[in-house]
Formats: sequence, structure tokens, C-alpha cells
Amino acid sequence: MANSFTNLKYHLVFSTKHRKDIILDSFRENLYCYLGGIIRSEKGKIITIGGTQNHVHILARFAKSTTVPNMLQQIKGSSSKWLNQQSFLSFRFGWQSGYGAFTVSESMVDIVSRYIENQAAHHQKMTFKEEFIMLLKKHGIEYDEKYLWD
Repeated sequence: MANSFTNLKYHLVFSTKHRKDIILDSFRENLYCYLGGIIRSEKGKIITIGGTQNHVHILARFAKSTTVPNMLQQIKGSSSKWLNQQSFLSFRFGWQSGYGAFTVSESMVDIVSRYIENQAAHHQKMTFKEEFIMLLKKHGIEYDEKYLWD
């Protein structure tokens, strides 16, 4: 085959350090725009971004040369630096050290997008911890709960 073709879509989930409710309505959309810019600068494409005061969900397509750890390092590192340079918060912002990254087939893009867009309603019934464990189970990822949270 003369060329390489990919369609690598990921559902990324990560929270603020210690899951603090610090992503405020006043700057959430600015943050989402900034996160999208980071992904686009790495030749990726944003499909959906959403979340709550303590975590973010991103559905995005990555370039074939982009690895998940490198993309997450860029997203979290650049956005926390940017947030700390803004006047949105009176204290230092930080993300949790880990993340969840789940592959998404083309046939599931609309379902995952709707799930991300409905985070506010979803979290009236479930905490972030419960949601993250549900995602791990749904994707068949083994875990030890004592190592999930920083």
C-alpha cells in the first residue's frame, strides 16, 4: 500500500488535582477553546469537549503520528500553564497526574458525543469517581482502586 490511513478517535477523561471543583462557568468555555487549540496544533481534530467543575471529557481524532501519552502531556501541561497565567483563579491550578483514554469507533462517535455534551445532567446522578470506574469497567480495563486517585 502506498499510503497510510488512520481514523484514531479517543475519548479522554481527566480531572483537576484532587478532583477539586475549580473549573468555573466564568472561564470553562475559554478553557475548552484553549484545549481544542492544543489538539489542532498537533494536527488533531476536536469532535466534542465537555465536563463539569472537576473534570473534562474530550472526544478527538489524533494524527497518525501522535501518541496518547504525548498528546495528554501537551494538553494538560500547556493548559495548566495557560490557566495559571490568566486571572481566572487566585490559586495555582493543576490537573491530576493520570487520565483515561478510550478508543472510539466511528459508529459510536455520536453516542459518545452526546454523553460528553450531557455531563451536567449526568453528574446529578453520579460522581466523577463513580463515572470513571464505570468507564474503566465498560472498556474492560483492570484496576486496583487504591491506585486510582492521587
